[in-house]
Amino acid sequence: MFRKSSSVLILLALAACGQQQPQGFHGFPPAHVTLEKVAPRDLPVTFEYTGQAIGSKDVEVRARVTGIVEKRAYEEGSAVKAGQLLFVIDPKPYQAVVEAAQADLARAKAQKAQADREAARLKPLAERHAIGQKEADDAQSNADLAAAAIKSAQAKLDSAELDLGYTRAVSPISGLTSRAQVSEGSLATANQTLLTVVSQVDPIWVQFNIAENQQLEINKSVTNGELALPRDNAYDVQLKLSDGSTFPRKGKINFSDTRINPSTGTYELRAELPNRDLAIKPGQFVRVTLTGAVRKNAIAIPQVAVLDGTQGKYVFVAGKDKDGKDVAMPRPVKLGDWVDASGQNLFVIESGLKPGDELIIDGIAKLTPNAPIIPDGAQNANPGAPGGAAPGGAPAAPAAPAKSEAKKS
Repeated sequence: MFRKSSSVLILLALAACGQQQPQGFHGFPPAHVTLEKVAPRDLPVTFEYTGQAIGSKDVEVRARVTGIVEKRAYEEGSAVKAGQLLFVIDPKPYQAVVEAAQADLARAKAQKAQADREAARLKPLAERHAIGQKEADDAQSNADLAAAAIKSAQAKLDSAELDLGYTRAVSPISGLTSRAQVSEGSLATANQTLLTVVSQVDPIWVQFNIAENQQLEINKSVTNGELALPRDNAYDVQLKLSDGSTFPRKGKINFSDTRINPSTGTYELRAELPNRDLAIKPGQFVRVTLTGAVRKNAIAIPQVAVLDGTQGKYVFVAGKDKDGKDVAMPRPVKLGDWVDASGQNLFVIESGLKPGDELIIDGIAKLTPNAPIIPDGAQNANPGAPGGAAPGGAPAAPAAPAKSEAKKS
């Protein structure tokens, strides 16, 4: 009799314990979650492309006279100023031509002086009819021919001096030099031999391309009112370098081609950035980021709320079961672009969520489909009560049965 009564008391005590347990999923207490109501908003859009730096001016320095290269007067790859000497071509032959032209000019001036004197002597004689008029006219014509000879000799001298000056090849712009294409002792041919290339790198230009299909998507979004672009391509342009660092100065787009390159199927764009410290070199590959566009009325959610499933990406939203209790309901979503808004990593949702949905953004690690949840602010204020929460948001331990109740049982 005593054993039977003891068994009944134990069963009643266990039943009392079960009544104190919170009604969770498969015996587990409901998970505490944080909700965020889905609402459309305007979000900044960043476009990113691969680009390559080029000089804003690339000048080929070529020999303008034929001769032997005597000297390279610059350090290859160094910065040079406009007018700085780069190469010296043997000037001696051209110096001789200049001296010969100077002599011809002096001779022409002497002949002009003689002709002027002769014309001046014969003119009064002709007026007194002491000589024939033809003789006086011939003297004046000789003076005019001598004046023309002076101009011809002067032109030849100018040309010779110009060629002599071209034996000193100078930089036409300020910029960075490339390697020398010829060495001392080489023969340079006028207007053919390339000596070196000078690139102006402040400002620096960066070329990049947009694929045709991507441009079509952008145009479609603009037409549908989903995307707003800055007028006249007034994007803020920033560069990311190969080591992951960001170039400290921003620039603007200064060229946008309206034609598609048939060989690549892309549109070409070009940006200009200040580069006074010459940190960006021609030929350098960079990542070009364009900011200034705005995605209108977009739905974006924190990345931590997105989960991977066998059927793709999904999220949990708060819903009600048939008994009206809060449960976590899975919702498949289609992701769009990744955005960084105010330091928060977000995914743009193209489909699967609508304004007003209550998205679960925290506490999803232990969630299963249709599992009971306790949204923040909805939990019982008494941590020891059934379904309550312990301090710090952890699920509360089940309340122990009271001894007095066990005895009464």
